[in-house]
Amino acid sequence: MPVAQPTTESPEPTSTAPKPPAGALDRYFRITERGSTLPREVRGGIATFFTMAYILVLNPIILASATDMTGSHLDSAQLVTATALTAGLTTLLMGVIGNVPIGLAAGLGVNTIVALQLAPKMTWPDAMGMVVLAGFAIMILVATGLRERVMNAVPLGLRKAIAIGIGLFISLVGLVDSGFVSRIPDAAHTTVPLQLGGNGHLLGWPVLVFVLGLLLTLVLIVRKVPGAILISIVVMTGLAAVIDKLADIPALNWGLTVPAWPGNPVAAPDFGLVGKVSLFGGFEKVGVLTGVLFVFTVLMSCFFDAMGTILGVADEAHLLDEKGDLPGINKILMVDGIATAAGGATSSSANTCFVESTAGVGEGARTGFASIVTGLLFVVALFLTPLATMVPAQAATPALVAVGFLILANSVKEIDWADHTIAIPAFLTIVMMPFTYSITNGIGFGFIAFCVLRLAAGRGREVPAAMYVVAAVFAFYYLMPALGLL
Repeated sequence: MPVAQPTTESPEPTSTAPKPPAGALDRYFRITERGSTLPREVRGGIATFFTMAYILVLNPIILASATDMTGSHLDSAQLVTATALTAGLTTLLMGVIGNVPIGLAAGLGVNTIVALQLAPKMTWPDAMGMVVLAGFAIMILVATGLRERVMNAVPLGLRKAIAIGIGLFISLVGLVDSGFVSRIPDAAHTTVPLQLGGNGHLLGWPVLVFVLGLLLTLVLIVRKVPGAILISIVVMTGLAAVIDKLADIPALNWGLTVPAWPGNPVAAPDFGLVGKVSLFGGFEKVGVLTGVLFVFTVLMSCFFDAMGTILGVADEAHLLDEKGDLPGINKILMVDGIATAAGGATSSSANTCFVESTAGVGEGARTGFASIVTGLLFVVALFLTPLATMVPAQAATPALVAVGFLILANSVKEIDWADHTIAIPAFLTIVMMPFTYSITNGIGFGFIAFCVLRLAAGRGREVPAAMYVVAAVFAFYYLMPALGLL
């Protein structure tokens, strides 16, 4: 799921009387028409990249920390290449086709779905194949005009609850992966599943790096420093490298990645994961119904996150018309669908629009030329894989906790807590995701509760038919074990 970063106001006021376009580039991107300038677009593109660049670290950590049903891990260096490649190409596509200052990269939240829900039940190519299918479904919905209609079927409160639940889930993943929180072994014979640190206490240098990193991230956010998350990751990685080098301790438990400075920070990209996809293999492993629900879960996560991000960034960039609509939105949505499928095809997980793009808008970006700049910087990052793979989880996971806060802060106030027919389903959606360690369960129980409570309140006609269909599919899915079908 993308992080909501603080932004600064544009230092140059938007012109109210556009000047005549200066050349073909200006005319194609409508730079002057939208009251911008080429330098502002370049600055905006750079700002967006630096507020998004943390994904080159976090996405590989999330995906590489999980195993598929065969016990296989994805290679971290190959994941960095796949993440940078897909982010660069899809962001370039958004600039050329969508002509909006929006960057795309592997979505935080959906990569957690892939790593923790899909992969353990199938192989990695199977899981990525389901991401590709979700992208195809999004493109079909856009082409038929159904994407906006389907979105309207899910009430705003539930859409916001899905985002909040994913935010809390991501925060829990960050706390666990850093070692700040750990699972209590079954031998303890306790009903409490988690504990502080490894034995009820915070011990060790790696955990200290996480704590300091979290404090630094939050301080930078409070101070409204652009690129707060990336700055924190860089600083704490440096500190971790110094500690690992100087601390006289035989075994520092950094986890998957030890923060050792690479001999050569520049290396040729490794495209080994690109194309490693099995479109329908996952259905053979989990069955058609479960497979469809997995694809649906990925689709839902990408679907609503992108829609809100696109409209939010467009509003801040003053690109909406007098009716609040975004001209040319179908082109933008189609690129988003392509990005979802492309993420699966490269094994980087679904790519989606990032709300960090508002950082570029704050620097004055108004057109797709800023996205061209952002995309090109991601391409350059392809050759800096060794730097990205030296970042330990303890330096990167504070971002996950911060992401959880930012998502919650941006969404919780938009739920109507006075209407229990939406508040209770929203609550169930939010708590079921972290408590059951399953995003699918959160969506399923929320949808079922919404339909049941609206019927109980005599408001069944207010529920769109699509919601009843989806809730029925989820209900059947949960009844499958009792019916002997699973």
